[in-house]
Amino acid sequence: MKFNPKIHHRRSIRLRGYDYSQGGAYFITICTKDRRHLFGRVDKGEMILNAFGQIAHREWEKLSDRWGHVELGAFQIMPNHMHGILIIHPPVGATARVAPTETLRHRGSPPLRHRGSPPLILHPTSPPQG
Repeated sequence: MKFNPKIHHRRSIRLRGYDYSQGGAYFITICTKDRRHLFGRVDKGEMILNAFGQIAHREWEKLSDRWGHVELGAFQIMPNHMHGILIIHPPVGATARVAPTETLRHRGSPPLRHRGSPPLILHPTSPPQG
């Protein structure tokens, strides 16, 4: 469904006046497009990851390898979204820059999108390895 301000009244949970470009611990939620169950299923209270869920898990764990200034906190993958804590330490000599918003795809997988606020796009000071 396309955004309609007359029926969609989503309130921002961002702190007014806070500079989100600075380092700190950030709780993020990433949802699948149309909230489709793409990452697996819950069986008897346990999350069973499918191939896409395993990719999400693996890619989350590689974030700190790609960007040395990112530390990973706890995370949980659910059938149609994931939660995680990213601790971002400003890299030495980093400058703020604006990133284009884009939909991320992984080898033909359905797109993931972040709902409720702009997507978090991290820019390394050098290209990621691997």
